[in-house]
Amino acid sequence: MTRAMNISDVNPDWAWSPYKPSAESPWDIRCAAHLFRRAGFAANRSELYSAVQLSPGEVVGDLMVASREGEVFETQMQALIRAALASGNAKQLSAQWVYRMLRTPRPLLEKTTLFWHGHFATSAQKVEVAELMQTQNDLLRKHALGDFNTLLLGIARDPAMLIYLDSVSNRKSHPNENFAREIMELFCLGEGNYSEEDVRELARCCTGWEIKRKKFRFNQYQHDGGTKTLLGETGNFGGEQGVALVAKQASAPRFIVAKLVKFFVMDEPTVSERLVDPLAKKLRKDDMNVGPTIQRILSSNLFFSSHARARKIRSPAEFAIGFLRSMNGSADAYKLADSLHELGQGLYFPPSVKGWDGGRTWINSSTLLGRSNLIRQILDHSKTRFAKKSLADYLRQQEIKDVSSLIDWIEPLLFAVPIPQAAKSRVAKLVGSDDDRMKDAIHILCSLPEFQLA
Repeated sequence: MTRAMNISDVNPDWAWSPYKPSAESPWDIRCAAHLFRRAGFAANRSELYSAVQLSPGEVVGDLMVASREGEVFETQMQALIRAALASGNAKQLSAQWVYRMLRTPRPLLEKTTLFWHGHFATSAQKVEVAELMQTQNDLLRKHALGDFNTLLLGIARDPAMLIYLDSVSNRKSHPNENFAREIMELFCLGEGNYSEEDVRELARCCTGWEIKRKKFRFNQYQHDGGTKTLLGETGNFGGEQGVALVAKQASAPRFIVAKLVKFFVMDEPTVSERLVDPLAKKLRKDDMNVGPTIQRILSSNLFFSSHARARKIRSPAEFAIGFLRSMNGSADAYKLADSLHELGQGLYFPPSVKGWDGGRTWINSSTLLGRSNLIRQILDHSKTRFAKKSLADYLRQQEIKDVSSLIDWIEPLLFAVPIPQAAKSRVAKLVGSDDDRMKDAIHILCSLPEFQLA
Protein backbone atom coordinates (compact mmCIF):
# COMPACT_ATOMS: atom_id res chain seq x y z
CA MET A 1 0.00 0.00 0.00
CA THR A 2 1.68 3.25 -1.10
CA ARG A 3 1.20 6.81 -0.05
CA ALA A 4 -0.10 7.57 -3.54
CA MET A 5 -3.41 5.96 -2.58
CA ASN A 6 -5.73 8.48 -0.98
CA ILE A 7 -6.70 7.63 2.57
CA SER A 8 -10.37 7.92 1.58
CA ASP A 9 -9.84 4.96 -0.78
CA VAL A 10 -8.45 2.67 1.91
CA ASN A 11 -10.57 -0.39 2.61
CA PRO A 12 -11.53 -0.40 6.32
CA ASP A 13 -11.28 -4.20 6.48
CA TRP A 14 -7.69 -4.01 5.25
CA ALA A 15 -6.89 -0.96 7.38
CA TRP A 16 -7.68 -2.57 10.72
CA SER A 17 -6.57 -6.12 9.93
CA PRO A 18 -3.37 -7.24 11.68
CA TYR A 19 -0.16 -6.14 9.99
CA LYS A 20 1.83 -9.01 8.54
CA PRO A 21 5.42 -8.27 7.51
CA SER A 22 6.34 -8.75 3.87
CA ALA A 23 9.21 -8.03 1.51
CA GLU A 24 7.50 -4.75 0.64
CA SER A 25 6.78 -3.89 4.29
CA PRO A 26 9.39 -5.65 6.47
CA TRP A 27 9.38 -5.84 10.25
CA ASP A 28 12.79 -4.28 10.86
CA ILE A 29 14.51 -1.72 13.08
CA ARG A 30 12.88 1.23 11.30
CA CYS A 31 9.44 -0.33 11.58
CA ALA A 32 9.92 -1.15 15.27
CA ALA A 33 11.17 2.40 15.88
CA HIS A 34 7.96 3.73 14.31
CA LEU A 35 5.90 1.61 16.70
CA PHE A 36 7.83 2.72 19.79
CA ARG A 37 7.69 6.41 18.79
CA ARG A 38 3.91 6.26 18.58
CA ALA A 39 3.16 3.79 21.39
CA GLY A 40 5.51 5.53 23.79
CA PHE A 41 8.42 7.95 23.65
CA ALA A 42 10.78 5.99 21.39
CA ALA A 43 13.15 3.14 22.24
CA ASN A 44 16.89 2.57 22.34
CA ARG A 45 18.77 0.34 19.92
CA SER A 46 18.86 -2.65 22.26
CA GLU A 47 15.09 -2.49 22.75
CA LEU A 48 14.55 -2.30 19.01
CA TYR A 49 16.80 -5.29 18.28
CA SER A 50 14.90 -7.27 20.92
CA ALA A 51 11.59 -6.21 19.37
CA VAL A 52 12.41 -7.43 15.87
CA GLN A 53 13.12 -10.90 17.27
CA LEU A 54 9.41 -11.08 18.12
CA SER A 55 6.36 -10.63 15.92
CA PRO A 56 4.74 -7.18 15.72
CA GLY A 57 1.67 -8.55 17.49
CA GLU A 58 3.77 -9.89 20.34
CA VAL A 59 5.50 -6.54 20.81
CA VAL A 60 2.22 -4.65 20.85
CA GLY A 61 0.86 -7.19 23.31
CA ASP A 62 3.82 -6.57 25.61
CA LEU A 63 3.29 -2.81 25.34
CA MET A 64 -0.34 -3.22 26.33
CA VAL A 65 0.54 -4.73 29.70
CA ALA A 66 -0.48 -1.93 32.03
CA SER A 67 0.05 -3.52 35.42
CA ARG A 68 1.96 -1.80 38.21
CA GLU A 69 5.28 -0.43 37.02
CA GLY A 70 7.29 -2.33 39.60
CA GLU A 71 7.59 -1.73 43.32
CA VAL A 72 10.96 0.03 43.19
CA PHE A 73 9.91 2.41 40.41
CA GLU A 74 6.53 3.11 42.00
CA THR A 75 8.17 3.84 45.38
CA GLN A 76 10.58 6.22 43.68
CA MET A 77 7.75 8.00 41.87
CA GLN A 78 5.67 8.38 45.02
CA ALA A 79 8.64 9.98 46.77
CA LEU A 80 9.05 12.45 43.90
CA ILE A 81 5.33 13.24 43.94
CA ARG A 82 5.35 13.86 47.70
CA ALA A 83 8.29 16.22 47.32
CA ALA A 84 6.54 18.08 44.51
CA LEU A 85 3.31 18.38 46.49
CA ALA A 86 5.20 19.62 49.55
CA SER A 87 6.45 22.52 47.45
CA GLY A 88 2.88 23.44 46.49
CA ASN A 89 4.17 24.26 43.02
CA ALA A 90 2.51 22.52 40.07
CA LYS A 91 5.65 23.06 37.98
CA GLN A 92 7.39 20.67 40.34
CA LEU A 93 4.72 18.15 39.37
CA SER A 94 5.61 18.74 35.72
CA ALA A 95 9.20 17.73 36.50
CA GLN A 96 8.22 14.47 38.17
CA TRP A 97 6.04 13.60 35.17
CA VAL A 98 8.95 14.27 32.85
CA TYR A 99 11.04 11.92 34.99
CA ARG A 100 8.32 9.26 34.80
CA MET A 101 8.16 9.56 31.02
CA LEU A 102 11.91 9.16 30.80
CA ARG A 103 12.11 6.11 33.06
CA THR A 104 8.78 4.30 32.89
CA PRO A 105 8.87 0.61 31.91
CA ARG A 106 5.28 1.08 30.64
CA PRO A 107 5.65 3.72 27.89
CA LEU A 108 2.26 3.04 26.27
CA LEU A 109 0.49 3.55 29.58
CA GLU A 110 2.25 6.88 30.01
CA LYS A 111 1.67 7.94 26.40
CA THR A 112 -2.03 7.20 26.75
CA THR A 113 -2.14 9.10 30.04
CA LEU A 114 -0.75 12.08 28.11
CA PHE A 115 -3.51 11.59 25.52
CA TRP A 116 -6.20 11.77 28.20
CA HIS A 117 -4.51 14.81 29.77
CA GLY A 118 -5.06 16.61 26.47
CA HIS A 119 -8.57 15.19 26.07
CA PHE A 120 -9.79 16.04 29.59
CA ALA A 121 -7.66 19.17 29.67
CA THR A 122 -7.34 20.86 33.06
CA SER A 123 -4.76 23.52 33.86
CA ALA A 124 -2.97 24.23 37.13
CA GLN A 125 -2.93 27.85 36.02
CA LYS A 126 -6.55 28.06 37.17
CA VAL A 127 -6.88 25.15 39.60
CA GLU A 128 -3.78 26.26 41.57
CA VAL A 129 -4.00 23.37 44.07
CA ALA A 130 -1.18 20.98 43.12
CA GLU A 131 -2.68 18.10 45.11
CA LEU A 132 -5.88 18.20 43.05
CA MET A 133 -3.95 18.26 39.78
CA GLN A 134 -1.98 15.19 40.83
CA THR A 135 -5.12 13.37 41.94
CA GLN A 136 -6.52 13.91 38.47
CA ASN A 137 -3.29 12.75 36.84
CA ASP A 138 -3.41 9.57 38.92
CA LEU A 139 -7.02 9.02 37.81
CA LEU A 140 -6.06 9.35 34.14
CA ARG A 141 -3.22 6.86 34.54
CA LYS A 142 -5.36 4.36 36.45
CA HIS A 143 -7.96 4.15 33.67
CA ALA A 144 -5.82 5.14 30.66
CA LEU A 145 -6.11 1.73 28.99
CA GLY A 146 -9.33 0.70 30.69
CA ASP A 147 -13.00 1.59 30.97
CA PHE A 148 -13.89 4.93 29.38
CA ASN A 149 -17.22 5.04 31.23
CA THR A 150 -15.45 4.82 34.58
CA LEU A 151 -12.89 7.41 33.53
CA LEU A 152 -15.58 9.79 32.25
CA LEU A 153 -17.57 9.62 35.48
CA GLY A 154 -14.38 10.01 37.51
CA ILE A 155 -13.42 13.11 35.55
CA ALA A 156 -16.95 14.52 35.75
CA ARG A 157 -16.70 14.40 39.56
CA ASP A 158 -13.00 15.27 39.74
CA PRO A 159 -12.38 18.33 41.96
CA ALA A 160 -9.71 19.78 39.64
CA MET A 161 -12.04 19.51 36.65
CA LEU A 162 -14.98 20.98 38.58
CA ILE A 163 -12.84 23.97 39.58
CA TYR A 164 -11.55 24.37 36.03
CA LEU A 165 -15.07 24.40 34.58
CA ASP A 166 -16.43 26.75 37.25
CA SER A 167 -18.61 24.05 38.74
CA VAL A 168 -17.40 24.09 42.33
CA SER A 169 -21.00 24.38 43.45
CA ASN A 170 -23.74 23.32 41.00
CA ARG A 171 -27.01 24.52 42.55
CA LYS A 172 -30.54 23.77 41.39
CA SER A 173 -31.27 27.49 41.15
CA HIS A 174 -28.31 27.99 38.78
CA PRO A 175 -27.37 24.73 36.96
CA ASN A 176 -23.90 24.91 35.38
CA GLU A 177 -24.45 24.64 31.63
CA ASN A 178 -20.79 25.22 30.79
CA PHE A 179 -19.85 22.05 32.65
CA ALA A 180 -22.60 20.05 30.92
CA ARG A 181 -21.66 21.41 27.48
CA GLU A 182 -18.00 20.44 27.77
CA ILE A 183 -18.89 16.90 28.83
CA MET A 184 -20.88 16.47 25.62
CA GLU A 185 -18.92 18.60 23.15
CA LEU A 186 -15.30 18.04 24.14
CA PHE A 187 -15.23 14.90 26.23
CA CYS A 188 -17.72 12.53 24.68
CA LEU A 189 -19.88 13.40 21.64
CA GLY A 190 -18.50 16.28 19.60
CA GLU A 191 -20.35 19.20 18.05
CA GLY A 192 -23.71 18.52 16.40
CA ASN A 193 -24.52 15.44 18.44
CA TYR A 194 -26.56 17.10 21.17
CA SER A 195 -29.00 20.01 21.49
CA GLU A 196 -29.07 23.08 23.70
CA GLU A 197 -31.96 21.45 25.56
CA ASP A 198 -29.70 18.45 26.25
CA VAL A 199 -27.13 20.83 27.75
CA ARG A 200 -29.71 22.33 30.05
CA GLU A 201 -31.06 18.95 31.10
CA LEU A 202 -27.62 17.47 31.82
CA ALA A 203 -26.82 20.55 33.89
CA ARG A 204 -29.98 19.86 35.93
CA CYS A 205 -28.91 16.23 36.39
CA CYS A 206 -25.63 17.36 37.97
CA THR A 207 -27.08 19.89 40.39
CA GLY A 208 -26.00 19.19 43.95
CA TRP A 209 -22.46 18.36 42.86
CA GLU A 210 -19.91 20.39 44.80
CA ILE A 211 -16.46 20.29 46.40
CA LYS A 212 -15.97 20.12 50.15
CA ARG A 213 -12.49 19.95 51.71
CA LYS A 214 -10.89 19.26 48.31
CA LYS A 215 -13.20 16.29 47.64
CA PHE A 216 -16.33 15.72 45.60
CA ARG A 217 -19.57 15.81 47.57
CA PHE A 218 -23.22 15.37 46.60
CA ASN A 219 -25.52 17.89 48.28
CA GLN A 220 -29.01 16.44 48.02
CA TYR A 221 -30.57 19.72 49.10
CA GLN A 222 -29.19 21.44 46.02
CA HIS A 223 -30.18 18.70 43.58
CA ASP A 224 -33.00 19.23 41.09
CA GLY A 225 -35.09 16.12 41.66
CA GLY A 226 -37.52 16.83 38.85
CA THR A 227 -38.04 14.82 35.67
CA LYS A 228 -35.54 15.46 32.87
CA THR A 229 -35.53 14.57 29.19
CA LEU A 230 -31.94 14.01 28.08
CA LEU A 231 -30.82 12.75 24.67
CA GLY A 232 -34.23 11.23 23.97
CA GLU A 233 -34.76 9.56 27.35
CA THR A 234 -36.94 10.75 30.21
CA GLY A 235 -36.53 10.06 33.90
CA ASN A 236 -35.63 11.41 37.31
CA PHE A 237 -31.93 11.33 36.44
CA GLY A 238 -29.07 12.19 38.77
CA GLY A 239 -25.62 13.25 37.62
CA GLU A 240 -24.22 9.71 37.37
CA GLN A 241 -27.16 8.61 35.24
CA GLY A 242 -26.89 11.72 33.08
CA VAL A 243 -23.20 11.14 32.37
CA ALA A 244 -23.90 7.46 31.62
CA LEU A 245 -26.61 8.48 29.11
CA VAL A 246 -24.11 10.70 27.32
CA ALA A 247 -21.56 7.87 27.07
CA LYS A 248 -24.28 5.55 25.77
CA GLN A 249 -24.83 7.62 22.61
CA ALA A 250 -23.80 6.11 19.27
CA SER A 251 -21.62 9.14 18.55
CA ALA A 252 -19.50 8.57 21.69
CA PRO A 253 -17.35 5.65 20.45
CA ARG A 254 -16.96 7.33 17.04
CA PHE A 255 -15.77 10.54 18.70
CA ILE A 256 -13.26 8.76 20.94
CA VAL A 257 -11.95 6.53 18.14
CA ALA A 258 -11.38 9.49 15.81
CA LYS A 259 -9.26 11.18 18.47
CA LEU A 260 -7.31 7.98 19.18
CA VAL A 261 -6.54 7.53 15.48
CA LYS A 262 -5.37 11.13 15.20
CA PHE A 263 -3.17 10.73 18.27
CA PHE A 264 -1.59 7.38 17.42
CA VAL A 265 -1.75 7.19 13.61
CA MET A 266 -1.78 10.48 11.68
CA ASP A 267 -2.35 14.19 12.18
CA GLU A 268 -3.92 14.67 8.76
CA PRO A 269 -6.29 14.09 7.09
CA THR A 270 -9.19 13.60 9.48
CA VAL A 271 -10.27 9.98 9.18
CA SER A 272 -13.61 9.32 7.53
CA GLU A 273 -16.60 7.79 9.31
CA ARG A 274 -16.13 4.80 7.00
CA LEU A 275 -12.70 4.14 8.55
CA VAL A 276 -13.81 4.98 12.07
CA ASP A 277 -16.89 2.75 12.03
CA PRO A 278 -15.24 -0.70 12.54
CA LEU A 279 -13.24 0.56 15.52
CA ALA A 280 -16.25 2.38 16.98
CA LYS A 281 -18.24 -0.86 16.80
CA LYS A 282 -15.41 -2.69 18.54
CA LEU A 283 -15.17 -0.06 21.27
CA ARG A 284 -18.90 -0.34 21.90
CA LYS A 285 -18.77 -4.16 21.81
CA ASP A 286 -16.00 -4.00 24.43
CA ASP A 287 -18.27 -1.89 26.68
CA MET A 288 -16.11 1.21 26.03
CA ASN A 289 -12.93 -0.48 27.26
CA VAL A 290 -10.35 1.41 25.19
CA GLY A 291 -7.43 -1.02 25.60
CA PRO A 292 -8.49 -3.55 22.93
CA THR A 293 -9.21 -0.73 20.46
CA ILE A 294 -5.78 0.82 21.01
CA GLN A 295 -4.20 -2.61 20.60
CA ARG A 296 -6.03 -3.10 17.32
CA ILE A 297 -4.91 0.32 16.07
CA LEU A 298 -1.26 -0.31 16.93
CA SER A 299 -1.32 -3.79 15.34
CA SER A 300 -3.02 -2.74 12.11
CA ASN A 301 -2.05 -2.54 8.47
CA LEU A 302 -2.93 1.16 8.45
CA PHE A 303 -0.67 1.93 11.41
CA PHE A 304 2.37 0.36 9.72
CA SER A 305 1.55 1.71 6.24
CA SER A 306 2.84 4.80 4.46
CA HIS A 307 -0.37 6.56 5.47
CA ALA A 308 0.91 6.58 9.04
CA ARG A 309 4.72 6.53 8.84
CA ALA A 310 6.13 10.05 9.34
CA ARG A 311 2.59 11.44 9.25
CA LYS A 312 2.72 13.05 12.68
CA ILE A 313 4.69 16.00 14.01
CA ARG A 314 6.39 15.32 17.32
CA SER A 315 4.93 17.17 20.26
CA PRO A 316 7.54 18.85 22.50
CA ALA A 317 7.32 15.91 24.93
CA GLU A 318 7.76 13.37 22.12
CA PHE A 319 10.63 15.43 20.72
CA ALA A 320 12.65 15.73 23.92
CA ILE A 321 11.72 12.55 25.78
CA GLY A 322 12.02 10.53 22.57
CA PHE A 323 15.52 11.85 21.91
CA LEU A 324 16.67 10.90 25.39
CA ARG A 325 14.98 7.49 25.55
CA SER A 326 16.42 6.58 22.14
CA MET A 327 19.90 7.16 23.51
CA ASN A 328 19.47 5.78 27.05
CA GLY A 329 19.55 9.39 28.18
CA SER A 330 18.79 11.13 31.44
CA ALA A 331 18.63 14.87 32.01
CA ASP A 332 17.65 17.60 34.46
CA ALA A 333 13.89 16.95 34.71
CA TYR A 334 13.14 20.42 36.11
CA LYS A 335 14.91 22.19 33.27
CA LEU A 336 13.34 19.85 30.74
CA ALA A 337 9.82 20.48 32.09
CA ASP A 338 10.39 24.24 31.80
CA SER A 339 11.62 23.82 28.24
CA LEU A 340 8.52 21.83 27.27
CA HIS A 341 6.41 24.63 28.70
CA GLU A 342 8.30 27.20 26.63
CA LEU A 343 7.75 25.08 23.52
CA GLY A 344 3.99 25.02 24.10
CA GLN A 345 3.40 21.80 26.05
CA GLY A 346 3.53 22.61 29.73
CA LEU A 347 2.54 19.42 31.52
CA TYR A 348 -0.39 20.16 33.87
CA PHE A 349 -0.79 23.43 31.94
CA PRO A 350 -2.76 22.80 28.72
CA PRO A 351 -3.73 26.07 27.01
CA SER A 352 -7.52 25.64 27.23
CA VAL A 353 -10.27 23.14 27.91
CA LYS A 354 -9.75 21.98 24.30
CA GLY A 355 -6.23 20.84 25.14
CA TRP A 356 -3.45 21.07 22.57
CA ASP A 357 -4.35 21.25 18.89
CA GLY A 358 -1.17 19.36 17.98
CA GLY A 359 -0.06 18.64 14.43
CA ARG A 360 1.19 21.62 12.47
CA THR A 361 0.46 23.98 15.38
CA TRP A 362 3.52 22.61 17.18
CA ILE A 363 5.79 24.11 14.53
CA ASN A 364 6.66 27.71 13.71
CA SER A 365 9.90 29.67 13.32
CA SER A 366 10.09 30.30 17.06
CA THR A 367 9.44 26.72 18.19
CA LEU A 368 11.83 25.30 15.58
CA LEU A 369 14.60 27.48 17.01
CA GLY A 370 13.51 26.55 20.52
CA ARG A 371 13.65 22.83 19.71
CA SER A 372 17.14 23.21 18.26
CA ASN A 373 18.26 25.11 21.35
CA LEU A 374 16.72 22.45 23.61
CA ILE A 375 18.79 19.68 22.00
CA ARG A 376 21.88 21.82 22.48
CA GLN A 377 21.02 22.45 26.12
CA ILE A 378 20.52 18.74 26.73
CA LEU A 379 23.86 17.91 25.09
CA ASP A 380 25.74 20.63 26.99
CA HIS A 381 24.11 20.24 30.43
CA SER A 382 26.35 18.83 33.14
CA LYS A 383 23.60 16.51 34.43
CA THR A 384 22.89 14.86 31.09
CA ARG A 385 24.05 11.27 30.86
CA PHE A 386 23.71 8.52 28.27
CA ALA A 387 23.55 5.08 29.88
CA LYS A 388 25.09 6.83 32.91
CA LYS A 389 28.07 7.91 30.80
CA SER A 390 29.23 11.04 29.05
CA LEU A 391 28.13 11.34 25.42
CA ALA A 392 31.67 10.63 24.21
CA ASP A 393 31.99 7.45 26.30
CA TYR A 394 28.51 6.30 25.29
CA LEU A 395 29.23 6.69 21.59
CA ARG A 396 32.52 4.83 21.96
CA GLN A 397 30.63 2.03 23.68
CA GLN A 398 28.39 1.90 20.60
CA GLU A 399 31.56 1.61 18.48
CA ILE A 400 30.86 4.90 16.74
CA LYS A 401 34.26 6.13 15.64
CA ASP A 402 33.48 8.95 13.21
CA VAL A 403 30.69 11.18 11.92
CA SER A 404 29.86 8.80 9.09
CA SER A 405 29.25 5.88 11.46
CA LEU A 406 27.27 8.21 13.73
CA ILE A 407 24.89 9.05 10.87
CA ASP A 408 24.43 5.37 10.00
CA TRP A 409 23.73 4.58 13.67
CA ILE A 410 21.39 7.48 14.41
CA GLU A 411 19.24 7.51 11.26
CA PRO A 412 17.12 4.37 11.83
CA LEU A 413 17.06 5.02 15.57
CA LEU A 414 15.84 8.60 15.62
CA PHE A 415 14.40 9.44 12.20
CA ALA A 416 11.03 8.54 10.68
CA VAL A 417 12.36 9.48 7.22
CA PRO A 418 15.83 9.30 5.63
CA ILE A 419 18.28 12.08 6.44
CA PRO A 420 18.77 14.26 3.34
CA GLN A 421 22.11 13.83 1.60
CA ALA A 422 22.80 17.56 1.86
CA ALA A 423 22.52 17.36 5.63
CA LYS A 424 24.81 14.34 5.75
CA SER A 425 27.38 16.21 3.68
CA ARG A 426 27.15 19.26 5.95
CA VAL A 427 27.70 17.15 9.03
CA ALA A 428 30.61 15.32 7.40
CA LYS A 429 32.43 18.65 6.96
CA LEU A 430 32.37 19.50 10.67
CA VAL A 431 35.75 20.32 12.18
CA GLY A 432 37.08 20.26 15.74
CA SER A 433 37.89 17.60 18.28
CA ASP A 434 36.17 14.24 17.87
CA ASP A 435 33.98 14.72 20.96
CA ASP A 436 32.86 18.22 19.90
CA ARG A 437 32.26 17.05 16.33
CA MET A 438 29.97 14.29 17.54
CA LYS A 439 28.01 16.66 19.74
CA ASP A 440 27.73 19.22 16.93
CA ALA A 441 26.68 16.52 14.50
CA ILE A 442 23.86 15.30 16.76
CA HIS A 443 22.72 18.87 17.31
CA ILE A 444 22.58 19.59 13.57
CA LEU A 445 20.80 16.33 12.77
CA CYS A 446 18.18 16.85 15.50
CA SER A 447 17.56 20.40 14.27
CA LEU A 448 16.55 19.18 10.80
CA PRO A 449 12.91 19.50 9.68
CA GLU A 450 12.91 15.75 9.13
CA PHE A 451 13.55 15.16 12.84
CA GLN A 452 10.27 16.89 13.71
CA LEU A 453 8.33 13.99 12.15
CA ALA A 454 7.27 11.05 14.27
